[in-house]
Amino acid sequence: MTTLPPTDRPADRAATLSPLTCADPSSSTTTVEPALPALPSAGRQSQLSDRDVAVLRSLGLLRLLTAGQVQRLHVADGSPRTQARRTRSLLERLAKLRLVVRFNRQVGGVRAGSSGFVYGLSARGQAVVGIGGVHGGRRRRVWDTKLGFQNHVLAVAELYVTLIEAERHGQTEVLEFQAEPGCWRRTSGSGGEPVILKPDAYLRLGVGEEERSAFVEVDLATESGPTVARKCQAYVAYWRSGAEQAQRDVFPAVVWLTTTEQRAARIADAIQRLPIEARALFQIALLAQGVNVLSGANGGTA
Repeated sequence: MTTLPPTDRPADRAATLSPLTCADPSSSTTTVEPALPALPSAGRQSQLSDRDVAVLRSLGLLRLLTAGQVQRLHVADGSPRTQARRTRSLLERLAKLRLVVRFNRQVGGVRAGSSGFVYGLSARGQAVVGIGGVHGGRRRRVWDTKLGFQNHVLAVAELYVTLIEAERHGQTEVLEFQAEPGCWRRTSGSGGEPVILKPDAYLRLGVGEEERSAFVEVDLATESGPTVARKCQAYVAYWRSGAEQAQRDVFPAVVWLTTTEQRAARIADAIQRLPIEARALFQIALLAQGVNVLSGANGGTA
């Protein structure tokens, strides 16, 4: 299968596609989607613009986006009304081609209008951007669309969107962004058993002459204190393994982005229980401060 090339748009350039399954808009549980015949390569390229492909690639990277996020990433030219109209047309065209699916929910309630609808890649959309192998006569799993899952995925997507917007304003340069599962790290435990560290995102930013890298944990206050503590301990174990340093010469900062000052204090308490030499690995900030903290405009707490 021929994979369509990336465009020169910042949002597309920074994306690193990860394997995933696709979403069923009519279900809140795991189900299956009937296999579709593959579009011929020539047909794909004749029907899709560079912007169409860029949107599909962003969905491949982030798994879910609201229409408003698609607009901010890929339809940033023109008046707000023009942007909204072009975004609706773009997503309607991709839906008609059965490349994306729309979920039966809105973010932000009724007032959000069509900009609040949530979109994901269909099985055919995955095939077009080269995710999941050749799309033939088999049935493909689609992923759970429960509300908590969607909220978390969209929060990670929002971080990416705000980073791209910061790049446009010259605040930073997005060199690399990996969402789950592409950002996961596989290593061995103390007994040689396989261990998978599961950050919510990994990124590299260029800030002036510096390069900053980070593992990001987007915390929506849904995990228990012991779960947060175990995640911090997993990062410390991975740091001590030296695997990341051997591959990239540096261990990224571990940045927790959360919802409230009270929640940040609870995460800080878990970090303070770690060995002294490991505490410097971590930073904590509110989600609204994420871009500034990651780009070094202001520091978080640890």
